[in-house]
Amino acid sequence: MIPSLSLGKRLASLLFTFFVFSTINNVSAQDIAAGKALFMGKCASCHQVLKKGTGPALAGLEERHKWADHNELLAWINNPAAYMAKDPYTQGLKAEYGSMMTAFGDITLAQVGDIVAYINDAAVVKAPKEGPVGEGAPKTSSNAVIFGVISLILAIIALILMQVNSNLKKMSDDAEGISRPDPVPVYKNKVYIAMFALLCFAVAGYFFSKAAIGLGRQKDYEPVQPIYYSHKVHAGINQISCLYCHGNAWESKHAAIPSVNVCMNCHKAIGEYAKGPKLYDKEGKEIDGTAEIAKLYKYAGFDPNKPTEWDPSKAKPIEWIKIHNLPDHVYFNHSQHIRAGKVQCQSCHGEITAMDEVKQVADLSMGWCINCHRETKIDFNYSDSTGNKFYSIYERFHNDIKNHKMDSVTVKDIGGLECQKCHY
Repeated sequence: MIPSLSLGKRLASLLFTFFVFSTINNVSAQDIAAGKALFMGKCASCHQVLKKGTGPALAGLEERHKWADHNELLAWINNPAAYMAKDPYTQGLKAEYGSMMTAFGDITLAQVGDIVAYINDAAVVKAPKEGPVGEGAPKTSSNAVIFGVISLILAIIALILMQVNSNLKKMSDDAEGISRPDPVPVYKNKVYIAMFALLCFAVAGYFFSKAAIGLGRQKDYEPVQPIYYSHKVHAGINQISCLYCHGNAWESKHAAIPSVNVCMNCHKAIGEYAKGPKLYDKEGKEIDGTAEIAKLYKYAGFDPNKPTEWDPSKAKPIEWIKIHNLPDHVYFNHSQHIRAGKVQCQSCHGEITAMDEVKQVADLSMGWCINCHRETKIDFNYSDSTGNKFYSIYERFHNDIKNHKMDSVTVKDIGGLECQKCHY
């Protein structure tokens, strides 16, 4: 029986190794997830991972300047003006990009590590896409698939070891002259049949529940719109503020879709697309930007040869296809997030300034929203002209921060996890 005990120890060792491997990977994934949330909320409006935007591309960040030392990077992020005053490298960045980075005094050293981890991970995962589009395309990589394969292999090994143990036991009994009945074949063994049935039931239940949970979700939904509108050109290259077109997001529940007349504020004077980068749809087909502007003129009833005769009241609405949809029983207020919470558009909509055709980036699930409420820290400063006076009524939290009983307040602390906050 000694050989079977040795095999059992080996199996236990394999299972322990698998457990440790899973734990390590889960911790790493959590750090990257936290870094992604911070990147989207604070960095994505100016930076991309692989391409230059308002600021430099951040891939390979630690290989530049002194940024391998995260303390140096933290000092730059917390107070760019003071850091740049004595640093020629960052002075060169301002000269190249025409502006100085916004200060983020609330960022900690641990958060810098999370952001850098996300940037390094995104730089590896995203590979340049072949063809005319030239955009980075993420390669799908799922830890769940890896763990599933490893679990299956370990299960097969366990079954083999069990069979080996049974054979060794039979050989030992035969050597000692002990008479035992022949073992029941696997396909007739009720225990094995029951285990297999339970396994099939668990797997079927998992996929069924996963499919049911995903009902109504539209992640990666990217419909073809009546007019090809490039957010990359408008919000990215030309840096038109999101609130210029979606001004309702500052004041009301809905962000709203801009009217034709808002588009015509600019396109009365811009009748052709001549100087921008080439445009391509998601299938790689080149788009004629001037022809798309002509479609706008048709909706507006505008004749570029007779601009003074245009009557805005005769414009027809464009049948834009709505992309981001929430269930009817869910309440979401844009002004609460954008104005009071100071949440960046990219936090929910992704790197919108790098998108031509917009698609839904987040799954907008309940778990996704709750996780954001748990992790997002509120700007509680209201003592100066730039402060957020919306949260001035939370006197207890302000006193606790002053007395160093807590260092920050998250959305969950002010009731962000209460059911009635989001559900009617």
